[in-house]
Parts: sequence; structure tokens; C-alpha cells
Amino acid sequence: MKVAIVHDWLVVDGGAEKVLHELLTLFPEADLYSTVFHLPEEKRRFLNGKVPKTTFVQKLPFSGRLYRNYLFFMPLAIEQFDFSSYDLVISSSYAVAKGIITGPNQVHVSYVHSPARYAWDMQHQYLRESGLNKGFKGILARWLLHRFRIWDARTANGVDHWIANSQFIARRIKKIYGVTATVVNPPVKLERFEIKTEKDDFYLVASRLVPYKRIPLVVEAFSRTPDRKLVVIGDGPDMANVKAKAGSNVTVLGYQPDDVLIDHLTRARAFIFAAEEDFGIMPLEAQACGTPVIAYGRGGALETVVDGETGLFFQEQTAEAIVDAVDRFEQDGVAGTPGDFENHVKSFSSEVFRRKIRELVDAATTRDSLPSVRLRSVRAEQAA
Repeated sequence: MKVAIVHDWLVVDGGAEKVLHELLTLFPEADLYSTVFHLPEEKRRFLNGKVPKTTFVQKLPFSGRLYRNYLFFMPLAIEQFDFSSYDLVISSSYAVAKGIITGPNQVHVSYVHSPARYAWDMQHQYLRESGLNKGFKGILARWLLHRFRIWDARTANGVDHWIANSQFIARRIKKIYGVTATVVNPPVKLERFEIKTEKDDFYLVASRLVPYKRIPLVVEAFSRTPDRKLVVIGDGPDMANVKAKAGSNVTVLGYQPDDVLIDHLTRARAFIFAAEEDFGIMPLEAQACGTPVIAYGRGGALETVVDGETGLFFQEQTAEAIVDAVDRFEQDGVAGTPGDFENHVKSFSSEVFRRKIRELVDAATTRDSLPSVRLRSVRAEQAA
């Protein structure tokens, strides 16, 4: 088979990129495609040496920094890729990658991290947070998102096999596209982590600093309780807001390399997770270090944290709810032993992920379901 892998955009090394790394490892001969590619050399290791083919958005002004501003060009851009020579195309999608064009003699498998949140059920939240819920700009943004939804729903017909990263996202896919997806959770490289029971006296939050992650909310909660220490790792548009809310007990480290992040995950008293996340790999990485997770009890966290055993849930995205959850944690702790933490995270290992993806792709590309391979085989036999 000739294989192509398509990713929305390559500008950071985050959770979706960990999935992409595993796909590139499973299919080392695959060609890689992305709308834009702006990764510094030191952050490209997960690409296994591959350089993606990009779209015209790559050449637009300041696309490395303003790529989100070009979102409404991306449906057109992603459709310009020519996949006619491939047997199998795998899209790694949280925005536009699933909208690629393939033919009836090809198989398109889409691993969906999430349908575009800002265009569907979280539209109103995103518009409020970006200041686009009023005035002419608000009207224009709503119209553009309306057009995007029409395109997004239409292109769902081009996917042959759907994979969701969690049950939460499978439900979102069913609601939006009316199709059933198989769930394969993202992988955790367990060999990078070691469970330790001795913890230091600080809490940790680590994430891209974007609005839906709710990092300023966590900072606000800890600033209200100055006897507790919080360390913040990450960078992004919300950095100024984070620093503005940080009290003297909050240390903002900004972006840190993996070794520093893992060191803090291992030593933290608990990891704080306030987002309604599609899945969330970071809480699993914390648990792989034996670090409990205090999480908002919605979305993917319900599938990755065992309430009362490997973490605790709070039910509202408010500073008061976070403070109350930390109070409960300090009073009662969690019941899980190091063995419980280890057994829980094993089911999310890279090996499990690769096995499940391989089984699904093999089933999707059997001789009967891959007409292009069968046609070439027949032609070769006739020529012989």
C-alpha cells in the first residue's frame, strides 16, 4: 500500500502530535501532509525525520504566528492536496484534516481528536472569550462559522472509517456527523515516567495557555489560598492573564523542555486539570508518575481519572470549586496505591494504541475493501 498521513497544522508539539508520532512510527514509509509547518528544529523529533508537504497557507504573511487567523482559508487549502496516488489516507484531525478529498478506490481513515469545538457546541464560549460575540465582527464571525459548519458536515461523507480519541468525542462525532466511531485512546509513553511516592509541597498545572484550558482560573484559586504553592508550566495567548492573576505563591515557569516537565510531574503533590478536555494526555502522564489528578469532572477526564482512587473531581469551573477540591484532597487524599496507578495507566500505553490502530487499519484495508490495490493486482496479472 501507498500511505499518506494528514495533520491539521504543525506549529506545536502537543497531545495530537503524540498521536501523529505513533502513526508515523506505525507507517514509516507514509508521506506527511499539513496545512502549515512552523516547528523549530529542536521540536521536530516526533516527526521521525519527515518534512510535510504544505498548502498555500504556509506562504501567507506570518502564518507561523497567525495561522489561526487563516482558519477560513484552510478548507480550501486542505482540498488542494492530490491523494489520487495513495491507497490509504489517514487524517489526524481536530479542525480541517478530515475534509481531504479521496476517491472511491481509496480508503480514508480519520482519527478525530475532536470536531472543531469553536464551530460546534463550544461556539458561544469561544466567541465570548475572543471578544467576537458583539458588533459587526461578531456577525461576520458567526457567518464564517456557519459556512465552516456546512463544509465540515458535508466532508464527513468522505471518511470511510472513524476513530475517536475518547467516548466523549465519539458522542460528539455521533451528534455532529451522525456516524459511529471506534474509540482508541491516545498513547502514553510509559517508559518516560517512574512512579514515586515521595512528593514535594507544591501543586502543578501544565498546558498550552489557551482560554479553554482555564489556567487563569487555577491560578486565581491558588492565589486565594497563599499558604499553598502552585507551579505553572506552559506558554500561549493567556500568559498575560495568568501572570496578572498570580499571587506570590504562584511560580510561572513558561515553556519548559520535557525533562523539566517530567521532573515537576514526578514531584508535584497533585496535578490540577480544569479544562473540559476531549481526552487529555497530561493527566495520564501525571498518574504515570504516581501523582494524583484534581480534575474538572467533565469530558475526557471522566475516562482517564478514577475518582477517589487516582484523583478527585470538582463539578464546576470556578475558583471556589477548585479550592474546595484541594481542601478535600488535603483532608482525605486518594485511596490508590502505586500499583493501582500503574495498572490504570497501562491500558493507555503506546503498545496498546499501536495494536488497536493496526487492527482497525488492517480491517479497513482488506483486499475486498481496497479496490485500488485489487485493480493494480489484476492489471499486473494480466500483463504477466
